[in-house]
Amino acid sequence: MGLNDPQWGNKNSGGPPDLDELLRNVNAKIAGLFGGKGGSGNKGGGGVGTPPQGFGIGIGLVVVVVALLWLASGFYIVDASSRGVVLRFGKYLDTTEPGPRWHMPYPIESVEVVSVSQVKTVEIGYRENVKNKMLKESLMLTADENIIDIQFAVQYFLKEPKDYLFNNRKPDENVRQAAETAIREIVGKNKMDFVLYEGREQVAAATTKLIQDILDRYETGILVSKVTMQNAQPPEQVQAAFDDAVKAGQDRERQKNEGQAYANDVVPRAKGAAARLKEESEGYRQRVIANAEGDASRFKQVLVEYEKAPTVTRERMYIDMMEQVLTSSSKVMVDQKAGNSLLYLPLDKLIQSTGQPMTDGSAAGGAEQSAASAGLLNEAAGLPRVRESLRGRDRETR
Repeated sequence: MGLNDPQWGNKNSGGPPDLDELLRNVNAKIAGLFGGKGGSGNKGGGGVGTPPQGFGIGIGLVVVVVALLWLASGFYIVDASSRGVVLRFGKYLDTTEPGPRWHMPYPIESVEVVSVSQVKTVEIGYRENVKNKMLKESLMLTADENIIDIQFAVQYFLKEPKDYLFNNRKPDENVRQAAETAIREIVGKNKMDFVLYEGREQVAAATTKLIQDILDRYETGILVSKVTMQNAQPPEQVQAAFDDAVKAGQDRERQKNEGQAYANDVVPRAKGAAARLKEESEGYRQRVIANAEGDASRFKQVLVEYEKAPTVTRERMYIDMMEQVLTSSSKVMVDQKAGNSLLYLPLDKLIQSTGQPMTDGSAAGGAEQSAASAGLLNEAAGLPRVRESLRGRDRETR
C-alpha cells in the first residue's frame, strides 16, 4: 500500500507504518533499476517495487554514453607554438608534439599545454617605465669603487617544458634574481667608464651568457634570448659632478687630438727634411769620393810622365799653374831687370779677357775688371805722347 493512499489512515489506525516493509520496497526499486528481480513479496510482477519494462536498457545506454563522453574528454590539440606535458596522477609521463592527441581522462591523467615560442620580458631596475626606478635593484658598484645606476630588460622563452613546470615556482622571479646576480658580477669586474660608454655591448653579451649559465645550473628550462640595456648613468645625487668630469675628459681628448694633429703635420716635414739632408750628404760624399779618385788617377798619370822626364814635366807643371793663377788676374807684370825702357803690353790678351762673359764673378767685379782693363789701355796709348813731350822740352833747353 502506498503512503499516499487515502485509506491508509483508516486501515492502519492501530499504529504507524511498518518500516521493514518500506525498506523492502526501496530495495526492490533499486534492484529494478539495475535489472534485478523484486523480492518475494512482489512475485506477481505488478507490485510497487517492479520497474517498468525497458527501464534497465535505458539506464545501460546512459552509462555507455557517459563512459564515451568520459573517454572523449581525453582528446586535446597542441598548436605549433606549444608543447603538451602529460601527467599521470601528478607525475610526469611524456611531452607531446603539436597536433591532435589523447590521454587517459581525468582523474587518471592530465595535460599541461605550455607555449614555447612566446617571448617573455623581465625588467630589472625599473617597472614598466625607466622613470619608475627600483634603486634596490639598479644601484651597483664598479671595479674602481664608483656607483652607477643601470636599468635593463631580459627577454626569454622556454626550451624545456618539463623543467619549466617542475623546477620553477615563480619563473619571472627566478629570471630576475639570476639577471641581477649576473649584472652585479659583470659590473663589479669592470670600471665605470667602460660600463657607461665603450663597453655597454660587451657588458650585455657577458650578462646574457652568465644568466643562461645560472638558469641551466638550476635546470629551469628557460632560454635567454636578449639582454637590452635601457639606461646606464651615475646616481642623480652626483650627476652634476659627473658631468663636469665628463667635460674635463672631453677637453683632454680634444687637446690630445690637437696635439696629435700637430705632430702629424710636423713629423712628416721633419722626416722629409732629414731625408733630403741625408740624400744631399750622400750626393756630396759620392762627389768628393769621385773627385778624389779622379785626382788620384791624374796624379798617377802625371807621376808616370814625371818619371820619364822630370825637368820638362816640372816646368810644364809650373807654367800650367802660373797660367791658371794669372788668367783671372787684372794685373800687368813688367820685367825691369833687362833695363829696356820699351814696355810690352799684351793688349790682345787683355782685350780677349775683357771680352769673355763673366761666369764666376759678380756684375760689380766684372765692371771693375773692365774699368781696370780700360785704364791699362789708356795708359798704354798715352805713353808715346809723354815721350814726345819730354823730347820737345829737351830740345828747347838746348
